[in-house]
Amino acid sequence: MRFDELDLDESILKAVRDLGFESLTPVQEASIPALLAGDDIMSQAQTGSGKTAAFTIPVLSKLLKSEPTEDGAPRALILAPTRELALQIAADAKQLGTYCDLRIEACIGGTKWEKQARKLQDGADIVVGTPGRLLDFYKRDILKLHSIEVFVLDEADRMFDMGFIDDITLFFRRIPRKSERQAFLFSATLAGSVKRLAYRFMSHPKEVAIAPETLVVDAVEQSLIHVATREKISLLLGLLEREDPVAAMIFINTKRAGERVAWALHENGIPAAYMSGDLPQKKRLRIIEAIKAGDIRYLIATDVASRGLHVSDLTHVFNYDVPNDPDSYVHRIGRTGRAGASGRAITLACEDYVMNLPYVEELIEMKIPVEHAEDELYLPDNARPFRPKPGHTFVGWPEDNLEIRSGRSGRSGGRRSKR
Repeated sequence: MRFDELDLDESILKAVRDLGFESLTPVQEASIPALLAGDDIMSQAQTGSGKTAAFTIPVLSKLLKSEPTEDGAPRALILAPTRELALQIAADAKQLGTYCDLRIEACIGGTKWEKQARKLQDGADIVVGTPGRLLDFYKRDILKLHSIEVFVLDEADRMFDMGFIDDITLFFRRIPRKSERQAFLFSATLAGSVKRLAYRFMSHPKEVAIAPETLVVDAVEQSLIHVATREKISLLLGLLEREDPVAAMIFINTKRAGERVAWALHENGIPAAYMSGDLPQKKRLRIIEAIKAGDIRYLIATDVASRGLHVSDLTHVFNYDVPNDPDSYVHRIGRTGRAGASGRAITLACEDYVMNLPYVEELIEMKIPVEHAEDELYLPDNARPFRPKPGHTFVGWPEDNLEIRSGRSGRSGGRRSKR
């Protein structure tokens, strides 16, 4: 199905054409017509499937058909589990709503409270945010919920994992009753707890599920390399040199591993940034801007810290650790191979995390092709020993924050010299 076959306002279709969208993705084709018809839905959709447009376009369409509130109260509320995802949704909504004359505001923690409060008080049609900050605004009577026409939960399973269930329940109870508004729920998995929430607070929700065989993006070439823990850095250095990614994400399971990998890459002349959940929001945003601008080619992150990040031209994903949660594998490799582009995902299976591999392969219903790493693929690791500092997270970027040897940090573009 094509977007111009949908019953959409010309202002939305114009933005869709500007963005180069022509045909709907499977989750969009299954969701958008039902949402335009006024149904509630709960949809299983993974990263890279086009789910943000799947709920943003119907939200815009619905609001264009109703009048703004006299008191400036929002008519649509979108909840996301992380700050980065909320910012990305708001940015996408603004792009799709370029010609719609609707006010869209993001409200997240870690940024100036007063500025966001002022924008809400000035009036907004769509508010996108994280549960904590939005709940704070609601309790202070700054966020009004009496005129909500559409309520959206994105990555509902992650919000459950992060302990937001009580906050979500409160929002459902404070917005208009389910006969007077729509609710959209999107989740990577439709677990029992997620479904119970949907049936409790939504009006006869339709279920949109992706078949298990399509969980992993077909355009992503996957491979697996068995490696000793002590040799993982050497192998990663060789893979980065061999693959020479345009941009890549390197996923690790623990914060300490993230610091060590960032340290090792910079010590070996490869600028990279480690995205830690402990970083101040201002610094996190600087890192995101740098990776999107191409100033940094390699972003190291845990699953939680990376939620909601969308990097254009991401050609590679490196699983430095096999994830503890098999669903995370799908999320990780879904960061590449988006929008019809090809991508490559390489997983390093060491003795510390190889026990997670069977659960990943059971979920994706396939054996990840095993690649044998020849000796020449292991490059010398010339990094000094990493010595963590209490209360300090080594991020590796910007350059003036690096604590590495003179002359090793100034190589632009992240390219590594031949040895």
